[in-house]
Amino acid sequence: MSGNSRFKRLLEPYHIGPVKTRNRMIKTASGTSFWDPGEHRISEKGKAFYEALARGGIGMVAVESPITEYPFDEPGDQRIRLDDDKYIKDVSELTQVIHKRGCPTFMQMYHRGPWPQPYALNRPRIAASPVSQSIIKSGFDLHDDIVPRELTIPEIEELTDLFASIAVRAQKAGFDGIELNSASDSLFSTFISRFWNKRHDAYGCDSLENRTRFLRGVMGEIKKRLGQDFPVIALINGVEIGGGDEGITFEESLAIARILEEVGFNALHVRSHWFGHHLGSYNHDNLFYPEPQIPLESFPKELGWSRLWRGVNVPVAARVKKAVSIPVITVSGLDPVLGEEVLRQGQADFIGLCRSLFADPELPNKIAAGRLDNIAPCTHCSNCQKMDGKPKQCRINAALGTEQYQITEAERKKRVMVVGGGPAGMEAARVAALRGHEVTLYEREHKLGGLLPMAAIIKGFEIEDLPALIRYLQGQITKAGVKIRLGKEVSPTVIEAAKPEVVILAMGGVPALPDINGINGHNVISSPDLHRRMKKYLRFLGPKVLRWLTKFWMPLGKRVVIIGGAIHGCELAEFLVKRGRKVTIVDTGAEIGEGMIPERKNRLLWWFRHKGVPILTGIKYEAITAEGLTIITREGERQTIEADAIIPAIPLTPNNELLKSLKGKAPEIYAIGDGWEPRLIPDAVADGWQVANSI
Repeated sequence: MSGNSRFKRLLEPYHIGPVKTRNRMIKTASGTSFWDPGEHRISEKGKAFYEALARGGIGMVAVESPITEYPFDEPGDQRIRLDDDKYIKDVSELTQVIHKRGCPTFMQMYHRGPWPQPYALNRPRIAASPVSQSIIKSGFDLHDDIVPRELTIPEIEELTDLFASIAVRAQKAGFDGIELNSASDSLFSTFISRFWNKRHDAYGCDSLENRTRFLRGVMGEIKKRLGQDFPVIALINGVEIGGGDEGITFEESLAIARILEEVGFNALHVRSHWFGHHLGSYNHDNLFYPEPQIPLESFPKELGWSRLWRGVNVPVAARVKKAVSIPVITVSGLDPVLGEEVLRQGQADFIGLCRSLFADPELPNKIAAGRLDNIAPCTHCSNCQKMDGKPKQCRINAALGTEQYQITEAERKKRVMVVGGGPAGMEAARVAALRGHEVTLYEREHKLGGLLPMAAIIKGFEIEDLPALIRYLQGQITKAGVKIRLGKEVSPTVIEAAKPEVVILAMGGVPALPDINGINGHNVISSPDLHRRMKKYLRFLGPKVLRWLTKFWMPLGKRVVIIGGAIHGCELAEFLVKRGRKVTIVDTGAEIGEGMIPERKNRLLWWFRHKGVPILTGIKYEAITAEGLTIITREGERQTIEADAIIPAIPLTPNNELLKSLKGKAPEIYAIGDGWEPRLIPDAVADGWQVANSI
């Protein structure tokens, strides 16, 4: 990797035990669900992803944990298996694609312990002690509260042998090292944390030596079987918050770190854990959605909140680094600039990256080449955190979860016309141009982005960064040589005159209205009306200024009814509540929040309850009058919700009028994005990527 003086520390090689890393950036382990079910788990999708990371220049790749105790520790998504020698050959195919790119790879190992185990066949969950989490229920944690069973000493010894046996197979499969995950509330952590550990035996709570005995025993058995030179990393909670006086303290974590160094661990990966905020513990941006649960000044002082969630764990890692001489890894929303700063200040030895590499596996190479403006930005949409057992998906990187991460040159250069400058159209233009086609993009508005600027006004900029997505795509199509025609309405005549060989229609959807008596009333603000008003101001002010101005004035009354409780309606309700409106959400379905990431949906519904937002589901619309919206409740009662404004927030319908008129106007015609099937931003980008790769 060539040097870049601005990121000298980030790009320099380092080591974990005898393993030399290519630089100080590490891809941290994270479940992908890219694996096949059944016996042969290693898939082409999984290999393609990890090869893309290695090819992209990352210093070291940590592969997600296999199933430790099959089938009891099998989550809702498939994971790698190494619980038998017969899987070694399959897993070696994965390490080979990583190694052939010159990248070392470690395998993480953990046991879910007290976590949900859907396929546990009525087997109780396990932990150091039978502790209930109900005392720390925050209303945000998606975990249920089932008291685990206390492990016996013979069971601990059996699990120690099981971990070590899997590590031996991992080494035979080609892994260069192991990371033992004792962070969050996994099985190892239930022994280390006094919140969980209430036992009084050799593994009990009476000393740090006892509390770390299980983790130390597993590491010792791995080293015994594989040799002292085989490196093992410990992933630990540097501090635990929300467990009262029984969570791991800063001071305890330093003592734990020294113990782990003394017994032979080769590096420490330091995080923090906030009880009742499982995803919020390692993706801290969730703690700020839709607003912090508590004032920012009341957030735990042990962590670093000066950049909101970015770099939250750095102070913990910095304290641990001063206490030990082995390398320390830190994580939490770190970008290249902040990562370099952390390294230069001596606060850590490695920078852990995850979501930014989902967005762009080539990030390290681009840093080394000084091409930061070519890095696809992670916009913190949390789409990769769905936890639904489906393969991870990225809003900006449509290649994620596929077998193709490199754009290949087209067999024949074609004249391509893209109609529409939203995310689908810009992605289609970008990929088509990179494949060698001659691309012209037409957008009837005077700016690119489609509905993204309006979505940014609603969503805000504290967490999600939609303008970054617009800037990236616009910059990429410009560099790729796409001809951009703004303020240009496209008709069949325009297409005939241009004589394109390929037409890609990315014209977005058409706002729809529900079939309700009175829907055209003066107190109804339809989506077309809302769009027209916003576009006029957006052309001159931009989304950030316009969002700020809405805090002081909006052409809405105080009482607002939102028809439709999917993601668009929920986020609009959040936006209006923050601006002092009394909002009611109504929906004919059984619940609201369709299209939202589970963690954020859970937090938003909690916020709605605390803000007193009425949510009426399972209703029937009767009529809109001057007084408001009359409905029939799920109980069969007629009710009129008084409102100054009624806003339908229902899914768009495809904008296919131009498509219908283009038969015979071009050899190839495609419709993508909302113009084909209204969905969400990741789906629109994926449409553009797929079609452009096919022409």
